[in-house]
Amino acid sequence: MPRRRQSGRRRSRRRRLPEGPPSVAETYELALKALGRKERTESELAHWLTERGVEEAERIEVLTRLVEDGSIDDERFARRYAEDKRELAGWGPERIREALSSRGISADLIEAALAAESEDEVVARASALLARSGTEVADERGRKRALAQLARRGFPLEAAYDAVRALERNG
Repeated sequence: MPRRRQSGRRRSRRRRLPEGPPSVAETYELALKALGRKERTESELAHWLTERGVEEAERIEVLTRLVEDGSIDDERFARRYAEDKRELAGWGPERIREALSSRGISADLIEAALAAESEDEVVARASALLARSGTEVADERGRKRALAQLARRGFPLEAAYDAVRALERNG
């Protein structure tokens, strides 16, 4: 026999904070649990804590402590995120840059994460992506499709052109 809910309301999955503003220790524990479930940037965690009613002074103190003890490291996050999106999702540098920027990563950390891959490696990866997808580039329509595919993935236009030319040569 199926179990019935006592009331018609759903239970919220969001953790409720104790009445009144949480202490720094409670906020720190809450932040560590959040980081245990998902790696976040400093900006994302600050927003997450704000949504849960953490006061600014406590939030700043906890974020500073987390940065100092290495629990939050935007440089590490940017590097890993860029690697994952390059290797697993097939994203190009422009799309990775946009995603990291929207997560609150600074421009210099984004550029450092993207610098791990040379322009030649970007072209080679774009060519491999086209080859794996079976994209035909024998005619103008096929070349346009290939360029559009790479543009959607976030590859720079010059790298996309080079990848299509390489695929044409290697047929």
